Amino acid sequence: MNGRVYLDWNATAPLRPEARAAMGAAMDVVGNPSSVHAEGRAARALIERARAQVAAALGAEGADVIFTSGATEAAALACGGRALACAEVEHDAVRAWCEPVLSCDAAGRVAVGEPAQSALQLANSETGVVQQLPEGLAVSDLTQAFGKLPIAFNWLGVTAGLVSAHKLGGPKGIGALVVRRGTEIASQIKGGGQEMGRRAGTENIIGIAGFGAAAEAAARDLAAGVWDEVAEIRNILESALEAGSKDVIFPGRENPASARLPNTSCILAQGWRGETQVMALDLAGFAISAGSACSSGKVRASRVLGAMGFGSDAAASAVRVSIGPGVGREQVLRFAEVWAAAHARYRARAA
Repeated sequence: MNGRVYLDWNATAPLRPEARAAMGAAMDVVGNPSSVHAEGRAARALIERARAQVAAALGAEGADVIFTSGATEAAALACGGRALACAEVEHDAVRAWCEPVLSCDAAGRVAVGEPAQSALQLANSETGVVQQLPEGLAVSDLTQAFGKLPIAFNWLGVTAGLVSAHKLGGPKGIGALVVRRGTEIASQIKGGGQEMGRRAGTENIIGIAGFGAAAEAAARDLAAGVWDEVAEIRNILESALEAGSKDVIFPGRENPASARLPNTSCILAQGWRGETQVMALDLAGFAISAGSACSSGKVRASRVLGAMGFGSDAAASAVRVSIGPGVGREQVLRFAEVWAAAHARYRARAA
């Protein structure tokens, strides 16, 4: 990995040192958190501390934070057995449970008619487009926004939100469903009474400890303005790409009223297929993606761009660059230079 540049933070963020340390300490906690003896109480205390850390970072004090194996399981817990409407821009984990009937405009914004019967993400993983969530929304995927944007769950006006640890520098394989206190949630995994009777199974205390520490560290970074600096680097990247190619466009950016995540660029070069771009840049030492990581390896046009009105050829000609606090000006300028050179070679072959 020496000399490589990681530009796929929306797929997974590098593990934070705070999370690594918390996980190492949790490995020495012997007890089962459901046991009432001292060792069990120590394990339980570790979980409850992490629950409080995640709730505080989400602005969800007083809400219920239910630990799951990730945002995908949280989506099943929130949406399973319900008839919810959504748009095609939703992540597959939500779309799998909902009917994609909500409309999306060219800027990526979704119109919601019946919030109490709908699911709507706060931010899109491919374009970075940030939605205005309507009051009374049933479910919102907060995964990409958590840690990058200020979030106050208690003020969002949603009933349930999904989050995942590895998107903000925590470990993979742990996430949470956060719901307004008193909300009825039917357990999908039956067994014991863990997680307030909503999710059976002995808790993953190592992952939970890492999640809590990562959430707390992410909240500190956000308050310190770290992601404002990331947005400046992202803007430098896009300006350099525009200078290097007159054909590049950035879906979701063209409408000034459409806010985006501070770290995300969807880069579209008509006709130059996304998977080809990913392979070329990988060989040049840059890790990027052709869409959601959960859809990687599947050669198909982006559903998100299709919903925004792009044709199938254009929707198959996009890549995503997503950066984080560890990415600097020189790295994105080097990426832009390599991308522009590869694009010029593609155009020469296609001519």
